[in-house]
Amino acid sequence: MRILISNDDGYQAKGIKQLIKSLSEIAEVIVVAPSENKSAASSSLTLGRPLKPIQIEKNIYAVDATPTDCVHLALCGFIKESIDLVVTGINFGANLGDDTIYSGTVAGAIEGRFLGLPSIAMSLASWECNHFATAGEIAKRLVAQIDKSELSYNTIINVNVPDIPLSEIKGIKSTRLGSRHKSEPSIKDKEDTSLYWIGENGREDDNSEGTDFHAISNNFVSVTPLQIDTTKHSEVKRVKDWLEKMDY
Repeated sequence: MRILISNDDGYQAKGIKQLIKSLSEIAEVIVVAPSENKSAASSSLTLGRPLKPIQIEKNIYAVDATPTDCVHLALCGFIKESIDLVVTGINFGANLGDDTIYSGTVAGAIEGRFLGLPSIAMSLASWECNHFATAGEIAKRLVAQIDKSELSYNTIINVNVPDIPLSEIKGIKSTRLGSRHKSEPSIKDKEDTSLYWIGENGREDDNSEGTDFHAISNNFVSVTPLQIDTTKHSEVKRVKDWLEKMDY
């Protein structure tokens, strides 16, 4: 198996180094990752300038680009070898609930799925991130079993791992996305009050049993299947009926 690894924290981040170490035990890995932190880049592509991959060492490349750029570039001609799987992360911090919309780590996995490959996004659900090795071991176990899954072709796997020793993990749960309250207010810069900092994520709203939030808070690994199609199919007929009533 040959795995493409990327992330949004940059190629020098502790999380991606752990992911490389863990997955290299069971597969050949090729890394194409941002040259610096590109967190919250979502699925943005760089179209206004060319991209230059820089080889750091064998099979490791850094690009001044977003995670989506990196995965797209790698799979659309830059990497000549065939790739079997895309794994992104290990993200510094959780990607739970609404976070997935903004996450560059999740976006990199989505791009891999757009381009026809099974894809997994890995995150360590903490701002301390003391146990990347735990997430690395979980990633290795999931990847080792990926060929036994019967997931549909358009599924992306979003994995969040509690920041605890592996021995304290209670298990792995299939979950759905929870949700957050609205974000905290933007904050004025202390030195230049004409500048603003984006506020922190909102507190957990839907964190009931079955959600990714609930799994993490109870020391379970959360594995959430995501889809690319964001159509709200239950509303298509209502929109059709509304449009038919319009005078145009």
